[in-house]
Amino acid sequence: MTDAILIAGPTASGKSRLAIDIARSEGGTVINADSMQVYRELRILSARPDEVDLSAVPHDLYGHVPATTRYSVGLWLNDAAHALDRARSEGRMPIFVGGTGLYFRALTEGLASIPPVPAEVRERLADETRDVASEVLHARLTACDPHTAGEIPPSDRARICRALEVFEATGRPLAAWREGPGVPPPVSGDVRRMVIAPDRAWLHQRISERADAMLHEGVLQEVRRLLGLGLSPELPAMKAIGVRHFHDHLEGNLSLGEAIAGVKTETRRYAKRQETWFRNQMPDWPRVGPPGP
Repeated sequence: MTDAILIAGPTASGKSRLAIDIARSEGGTVINADSMQVYRELRILSARPDEVDLSAVPHDLYGHVPATTRYSVGLWLNDAAHALDRARSEGRMPIFVGGTGLYFRALTEGLASIPPVPAEVRERLADETRDVASEVLHARLTACDPHTAGEIPPSDRARICRALEVFEATGRPLAAWREGPGVPPPVSGDVRRMVIAPDRAWLHQRISERADAMLHEGVLQEVRRLLGLGLSPELPAMKAIGVRHFHDHLEGNLSLGEAIAGVKTETRRYAKRQETWFRNQMPDWPRVGPPGP
């Protein structure tokens, strides 16, 4: 008997629709595995399922985290384990769906036990590195944790800073912590896995249509409310695609057309990075086409 269903895929590929279709047919609960759809304030920007979809079948881990939170894969894995238990206790099939590859890796392979980084260490490093180029930070990481640095491209500033935080807080490289005993994967046994692999031109058209639809859904008001919270730009929620472009528009630095075009370009690039991850990190997952209309 299948213990869980895992659906990965790039943004705008129809993952949520497929998950809902399967949940309807198999009595499932759809559990979020997308790092931006967890944030309460990002309903439109993250393309979170709307009220119609949420009421169609049970959903879990959507919009349950305030934007003030520095959410992480470790926190998500803990929440996912509880969501898994809730679905099973209700006799429902757990259906994990999203585009965050690290979440699926943690779900199926577990996670190293890494001590939490004190807030003061994180804030000090953020101040020290704010105006430092990512390539310089990567060289700094190479000096103290060459193994981890070798796994991270110099352009991935967030992961570089995370590894530096761990070293500053513990005096041990992130690679060393990963070698120790960690959190076991909550999903094991008979798991049905799939990656949605749409045609590139079709996906780009979907991305364009979704960006245009955001305006009618009230994305400018959503971004205005988010900016009104006065949050640090280093928080994950503030790095959601669209925040910077629509902020620049609201400040008068971009026309609305330029902002939308920028969102489309950045989303296409993000989808390409997701597809690269799935191809390299999940090569044995069966590929499926997007769901029909």
